[in-house]
Amino acid sequence: MQKHKYSFVIPVYNRPDEVTELLDSIAELHSTDEEIDFEVVIVEDGSTVPCKDVADRYADKVAIQYFMKEKAGPSAAREYGVANASGDYIIFTDSDCILEPNYLVEVNKAVLAENLDVYGGPDNAHRTFSNMQKATNYAMTSFFTTGGIRNKKKSLGGKYYPRSFNLGLRKELFQQIGGFPPIHPGEDIEFTIKLFELNCKVGFIPNAIVFHKRRTSFAKFFRQVYKFGCARIYLNRKFPETKKLVYYLPAAFTAFTALFLLSTIVCKWAITPLLLYALLVLIDATLRNRSIVIGAMSIIASFIQLLGYGSGFIKESICTIILGKEPSINV
Repeated sequence: MQKHKYSFVIPVYNRPDEVTELLDSIAELHSTDEEIDFEVVIVEDGSTVPCKDVADRYADKVAIQYFMKEKAGPSAAREYGVANASGDYIIFTDSDCILEPNYLVEVNKAVLAENLDVYGGPDNAHRTFSNMQKATNYAMTSFFTTGGIRNKKKSLGGKYYPRSFNLGLRKELFQQIGGFPPIHPGEDIEFTIKLFELNCKVGFIPNAIVFHKRRTSFAKFFRQVYKFGCARIYLNRKFPETKKLVYYLPAAFTAFTALFLLSTIVCKWAITPLLLYALLVLIDATLRNRSIVIGAMSIIASFIQLLGYGSGFIKESICTIILGKEPSINV
């Protein structure tokens, strides 16, 4: 059976503290009786607060290559990292992630047993994360907000698309496709669409978990999901076969929310559907996190998730359909 050498490729921009936590988790990765060969390739994307000192501190624990390059975005940083990686199997994760200790064992086991060309895995909130991070994690992964499209093999979105925070593939496939496209956000979606076009064997590894910190404030979270909504129009235009109902639901939710709020002028009970939705989120998030505080914060995060994505989707739709502009590829 073929063995693989794995190369973790990590683009970084001004996040030395997060890189410390990520490398801590990588240094503690479990292995099997037969050692799994891997390295870490860190690509500093024009940071003004570099993490070279952090990388140097872990050099005796993990095989690390560190590179600094001019700022050109995460896609270019990943491409630079792959070009300098010595592994035949590339693993992408983000600098704001922490790996589950058994991550590499689960990946290696599934990749070898199923002969996977490409794999993806779930992201979750670590027990040490703040209540804000746990609330935004709920908003990004809950069935009631995103249809569960991120963390399940099958969801309302249909086909499962691995995301760049937890994605692995054979190096030759990355080179064949030509790397990630020069867009952001949405580059990982376009990348995996091209992988499917090559009829690659794509697998979802449920136990290959990364803990994703996400945004640290509601304002930052809104800006992030707003960009996601804008990017979806570009992806729908370029790959119409990927259009799914689930991607239109936040826009519908945004429109109905505005309608319900305006209707309260003449009927105070018009807000009832929104209150019922908030109650549903409160119950579900409280049970999942075993905290009513996180449950309450998840209500805010869930509305931000839907309204932010929906408003970005609507704004970009108006610009492209009504005003005839080209879809934005960097927002």
